[in-house]
Amino acid sequence: MSDLVFSLNATMPVFLVIVLGYLLRRRGFLTEEFVKVGDRLTFRVTLPIYVFTELSEVDWSDSIELRFLLFCMAVTCISFGVIYGLSRALIKDRAAIGAYAMVSFRGSAAVLGIAFVTNIYGSVGFAPLMIVAVVPFYNIFSVVALAMSARSGDGTKHLGKQVIWEVCTNPLILAVLLAIPAAFLHWTQYSALTIPYKFLKNVGGIATPLALLVLGAAFDRSQAVSKAKLVISASITKLVLLPAVFVPAAVWMGFRDAQLLAIAVMLASPTTVACYIMAKNMNNDSALASGTVLVTTLFSSVTITVMVFVLRACGLI
Repeated sequence: MSDLVFSLNATMPVFLVIVLGYLLRRRGFLTEEFVKVGDRLTFRVTLPIYVFTELSEVDWSDSIELRFLLFCMAVTCISFGVIYGLSRALIKDRAAIGAYAMVSFRGSAAVLGIAFVTNIYGSVGFAPLMIVAVVPFYNIFSVVALAMSARSGDGTKHLGKQVIWEVCTNPLILAVLLAIPAAFLHWTQYSALTIPYKFLKNVGGIATPLALLVLGAAFDRSQAVSKAKLVISASITKLVLLPAVFVPAAVWMGFRDAQLLAIAVMLASPTTVACYIMAKNMNNDSALASGTVLVTTLFSSVTITVMVFVLRACGLI
């Protein structure tokens, strides 16, 4: 019961902020202009700053284990490769291919990963290392998939250059690349940088609530219903299929306790709200993205609780 209560406490507040954004839009408090400005502000300013501050604060230099790091990287790469390949083969709507691939493999590991590991073990354990291993791949693969999908079929001869440009200039990827050396340098410990550090923390602190409000305000029930099959399929892939395939593989490879839990949460965490922001800003299927974020956020409290219960019952964590 305690695991269920914790899971609900971790996911329901997020879902309720999305609902608030939806209700405020329906009541006229939030407008279409708010959604447009909020999209740009979140994607280009607040979310990248949040990613930078969160990752640059983590001191994981003493916790590096190469086998664990490589496993997280390999799982992320394999998941994306298989899902994106199947998406291109099976989905006819070109604008939905990139969005479907992204929401099916990219979870909010940075938000829930540390929370779950800390709740069970009392410390962050291997969660920061898992985050650093997968977040760069999350962002790079997402940008590549969305750029390819948004531009598919336009006959351009410079698709490769355009995709590379999208990757190299993506604010989230740049934030990760800056955060990694900043973490090694322990930049937050220098008194001379206290003011910029607090400034960035304040700006980054509004990223998640603003993104959730924008998501709710932009949510269109008719569009979501029209994408119901893809939303359900992506949600099942994210919450059920990926953990069912790769958690047993992690057990077979000998991962246990905090390592196994970090891997499990990485695989089973709900689709991050950043997927909606990126899909909207890169001319992809934002209705599919927003619907999947809502569904996975709502049901992850159940699926993650079941997963934790099974792993505990088997004496693995």
